[in-house]
Amino acid sequence: MKKTLFSMCLVASMMVGMAGCGSSDAIADAVEESVSEEVNVETETGALPTEVQVALDAPSSKLSQELTDTLAYMGNEERLAYDVYNALYKQYGTKQFTNIATNGECQHIGAVQQLIQKYKLDDTISFTNVVDPLGYLDTPIEAMDAGVYDVPQIQKLYTDLMARATDEIEALKVGCIIEVVDVNDLTRDIALAESENATDIVTVFSFLRDGSYNHYWAFDKGLKNKDVSEGCCTLGVDYCHLEYPKK
Repeated sequence: MKKTLFSMCLVASMMVGMAGCGSSDAIADAVEESVSEEVNVETETGALPTEVQVALDAPSSKLSQELTDTLAYMGNEERLAYDVYNALYKQYGTKQFTNIATNGECQHIGAVQQLIQKYKLDDTISFTNVVDPLGYLDTPIEAMDAGVYDVPQIQKLYTDLMARATDEIEALKVGCIIEVVDVNDLTRDIALAESENATDIVTVFSFLRDGSYNHYWAFDKGLKNKDVSEGCCTLGVDYCHLEYPKK
């Protein structure tokens, strides 16, 4: 039986004072508003866009081991964003963090979990980039251990980012870093999926990347509202003026 995290997202979001996973368009509106201290976010039903759900329900493709491993990696990476933003919201109370975590990232985790459920049907299909599997295949989001991952690179990234977030400004910069890393990784993985004609993964990963662009610009504006005039660009050229890749 296919299990999703959308109902679990509702529970998790209520725990931090929100009310569920929103659509990509709603998230874009919400994070744009969330740069102010007072925000009234309209929450949505949490349903994925039709084209994403159609892709998830489509027949499976035959994946290389490299592409199979991207599913585990992106599952961990989306969880990292969710965990970091929740932790930073508790620490600094900055609205971007809770809005993005409990809307966008919660929904993204659910989408990737459906992909993993689709392709890892049993233990004969392994993720070679995973060390000591944590058994998150059907685990509800509120039962996942925050800050604990089964891909070593993600575990190190979490530790490094949390150590960097020494104040609210640095925390917002961490948001910029996460979203740029996410976009770069997804762009690479989308190209790999396209080369293998795995159109379902292309569709889902493109949806995740669209959300990351919205989140990046919310953090950029948040920094500018804190008188950091260069926004995310203050981190250097690699994090400056994130643009959607041209076809």
